[in-house]
Amino acid sequence: MDTINLLQNLIRIPSISREEEAACDYLQKWLTDNGFQDVRRIGNNLWMESEAPCDKPTLLLNAHIDTVKPNHGYTRDPFSPEVIDGRLYGLGSNDDGGSLVALLEAYSILSSKPQPYRLVYAATSEEEVCGKGGFDLFLSEAGKIDFGVIGEPTGMDMAVAEKGLMVLDCVARGKSGHAARNEGVNAIYEALKDIEWFRTYQFPKVSDYLGPVKMSVTMIAAGTQHNVVPDECKFVVDVRPNGMYSNPELLSLIKEAVSCEVKERSTRIGSSHLPVSHPIVRRGLSLGLQPFGSPTTSNQALCSFPTLKIGPGDSSRSHGPDEYITLDEISRGVATYVALLDEMII
Repeated sequence: MDTINLLQNLIRIPSISREEEAACDYLQKWLTDNGFQDVRRIGNNLWMESEAPCDKPTLLLNAHIDTVKPNHGYTRDPFSPEVIDGRLYGLGSNDDGGSLVALLEAYSILSSKPQPYRLVYAATSEEEVCGKGGFDLFLSEAGKIDFGVIGEPTGMDMAVAEKGLMVLDCVARGKSGHAARNEGVNAIYEALKDIEWFRTYQFPKVSDYLGPVKMSVTMIAAGTQHNVVPDECKFVVDVRPNGMYSNPELLSLIKEAVSCEVKERSTRIGSSHLPVSHPIVRRGLSLGLQPFGSPTTSNQALCSFPTLKIGPGDSSRSHGPDEYITLDEISRGVATYVALLDEMII
């Protein structure tokens, strides 16, 4: 099974987020031609299962097929893969092609023998834009999943925590009046105490890997003219959950603490936290893999089940010019996935 050739051919097919159809078509045909059975598809998402739904827990292997747009710093054609000194260059090679093919090889090896879990491999779309036509759409058809391995370039160390995101639109209300006569209730002053709370409050649960929940007031708007006391002050808060609270839980605590009106734009992009006591983390530690907290988001943010983010490559190369992954990183990734997951009780 020549997955390096597969990755090279995928690099040749532009698969910018929401434009993955041609790459998905190619991968679907490749999987079928190479003997993988019952490849399923919804939208531009593919998956296959080692066995029919059963009493065993389900372990998901996931990587994404979409890429960002190539930036202007490229000195080589981003869609012309080249192997030079053991490096495979091309857009999507590192993020997320290395994980895509390494997990595929691991799936083939792990599913060739009985495992204490049902194994699912999924190649999904729209990850780079957190689109609802990607991982979410796959999950709507996937059934119950008990644990997920999310392939992203981590140098094969274990991202046991990942920051989430909530954006809050807040409105403090007052009463308009003439500024010269000390009339009205100034909405800006009403907003100040809540803005100060967002600036200074520390939630008690602090992550060993991601630190505290981070809240930042990033935009503010009020007033219509200089001599009118404003009756409304709007401000935006960027909230970065730390894996110790769910987004709905944080939102509820925030609404209880402040007096302004708070409306969330979305609670989809959740944070995650996998305890070091989890059996997969313990095995990873025995293999010499290091745990860390990831500042970048991934499909991990959309999972309601426990996950581990781990994959070949280096996150610092993602979205940069002349992206590459080494062939050795991919082969070591396959070996590490198999060592980590073979006969694992989840």
